[in-house]
Amino acid sequence: MIVLDDLDKKALEHFRGYVVKKDLVGIIKGGANVPAFVLEYLLANTCSTEDEEKLREGMENVKTVLRNHYINPEESTLIQSKLREKGRYKIIDKISVELDSKRDCYWASISNSNIRHANISDELVKNHEKLLLGGIWAIIEMEYDPMIIVGSAVYPFVVRSIKPIQLSSFDNSKITAKRKEFTKSEWKTLLLRSAGYEPYSEGLDERKINLLLCRLLPLVEANFNMVELGPRSSGKSYIYKEITPYAILISGGQGTVAQLFVNNNTGRVGAVGLWDAICFDESTDKLFKDRDAIPLMKDYMESGSFSRAKGGEITGSASVILNGNINQPVETVLQTSHLFSPLSNEVNHDTAFLDRFNLYLPGWEITKFSPDNFTNHFGFSTDFFSEILKSQRKTTHYDAIDRYFSLGSHLKQRDSRSVRRIVSGFIKLLHPDNDYTKDDLQEYLVIALEMRRRVKEQLKRIGGMEFWDTNFSYIDKETQEEIFVGLQEQKGTSLIESNPLQPGVCYTATSDGDNHALVKIEVVALKGSGKLNITGTSSKDVKENVKNTHNYIRANEKSILNEQHTLSSYDINVQVSNLMGKYVSGGIGSAVYIAIISAIYKKNLKPALAVVGNISIGGAIERASSFADKITLLSENGAKTVLVPMDNLSEVGTLPTLVLGKTDVPFYNNSQILLQKSMLGE
Repeated sequence: MIVLDDLDKKALEHFRGYVVKKDLVGIIKGGANVPAFVLEYLLANTCSTEDEEKLREGMENVKTVLRNHYINPEESTLIQSKLREKGRYKIIDKISVELDSKRDCYWASISNSNIRHANISDELVKNHEKLLLGGIWAIIEMEYDPMIIVGSAVYPFVVRSIKPIQLSSFDNSKITAKRKEFTKSEWKTLLLRSAGYEPYSEGLDERKINLLLCRLLPLVEANFNMVELGPRSSGKSYIYKEITPYAILISGGQGTVAQLFVNNNTGRVGAVGLWDAICFDESTDKLFKDRDAIPLMKDYMESGSFSRAKGGEITGSASVILNGNINQPVETVLQTSHLFSPLSNEVNHDTAFLDRFNLYLPGWEITKFSPDNFTNHFGFSTDFFSEILKSQRKTTHYDAIDRYFSLGSHLKQRDSRSVRRIVSGFIKLLHPDNDYTKDDLQEYLVIALEMRRRVKEQLKRIGGMEFWDTNFSYIDKETQEEIFVGLQEQKGTSLIESNPLQPGVCYTATSDGDNHALVKIEVVALKGSGKLNITGTSSKDVKENVKNTHNYIRANEKSILNEQHTLSSYDINVQVSNLMGKYVSGGIGSAVYIAIISAIYKKNLKPALAVVGNISIGGAIERASSFADKITLLSENGAKTVLVPMDNLSEVGTLPTLVLGKTDVPFYNNSQILLQKSMLGE
């Protein structure tokens, strides 16, 4: 018995003939080696109904059509013989056309039937231009005429008529007009069902639904570069293999220069000029067969073009996707390395290559798919759905965010470009009628900032100062509020590193009484002329804390630093990162102090260390406000030791027993003791 929900009924009402019940594809495909989009075309024409009897009849009709007309490659000799015997025969196959300029005629190639140089009229080619752009699947009426002779050769096969299975023409106005009949949630669900997913199944929530939508971005945005690492069987490659004829899946290590870019012998442009998306599967093993493919890929990913000595500059619009498995918990990877490390050794430390990715999709958040995660509801047929996606590549919403928001200072040109393109892609997917709100834009902007920041954070781990600016934010133009966007993987219980802290790194917490924040201080001391650079915060109080601490060290450097380390010979770069919480407030001077000193001396701090409290410009240790809240926040996120001002001694009794059981709380009353208790080995 068919059970339809309200969205099924609405999809049938507005898109009858273009939607198909997705589970029927699996039922029929199980017994026939037929491309999914061929099946869905046939099903959409005969099974786009809620009537159970008509549905059964339609399925039987599809099976009959496939049995009588679909050509498997191993049947090519048989079908050619049947054509010769019968004179005419209808087949389901892929047909493409090339122009023979020497003879001033077109030749058709019929793929599975293994027919080359079939005669085809100019009129048929004119009516179906996609024949010249890689070909289309179609119901083809073939004829055998041994009297057709060109030169001294016989060319007996003739294409008499074509009924395309892939749409031979597509009018996006239907989507634009009908989108208003659906709520945003309904449209999002319809898109995901069209891709085969069931958004309401167990294990999928709103965040995971948005992550699945990200997989569609390379299909609506030209020259969009994405990487996704996650567990096996989570559908990373499914989108590019099953739901569109405009994408190609390349197995690891098989990418050659000729296949991807251009064949120098023939001058023929490779995959980047022929497909909308190129997905490298299993990219954790090996990517390219030719070493010189990497510099070409860098050029192409950056600009959508590349140069070869013989052919000059060649352009393409294909998006590039790297998929691969990540076999360790992401927390383990982050403790020892970076999130690009599972990729092939060819590229996993090449910052110039990695920086060209617009989006890093955290595939580890998408659990392995079970049968229940695949939909049995109606969705767009694959041919119609793929045309919807392809049609959007011609438009852009690059400047959409500018009406309401501006981007924070840490976003460089590549970051800004990536964020804008991700937002543009979400608008194309969810608002093809261009009707969206400020709240919609804000939702997509937050997703975009996170996805690009993940790229930048890993680059910082690999490349250091060059990629220092990772504290991504956006400013609401109406309220002038600056909102910082963090990463999900930085919000776990092991957020504070359990290993000895690197020189210049320290953790602290801030509070204004209502809002608490977990903060990471990172300091890099470079040979220079005594400059102080503060990034990651727009708070005047926080900046004042940092400046006061720096001035205190400068005024007392003879007692704090030795003769070989004078503050005037270093440029101090301080980054304040909000790891958790709404915003950072003041009171971070003590953490900044030991971060600066450890950076100058290149000495590690104790494992899982945090510091609360502030140092005045005169060196006085100031009591930490909201004491219990700060210590609890730090303890819950991995701090094993929290250094605390002596003035907070009387408040120790307010700490929860659980916190005292797993976190030491030593006290300090001056900057010298603070250093002694924080440095490793002291």
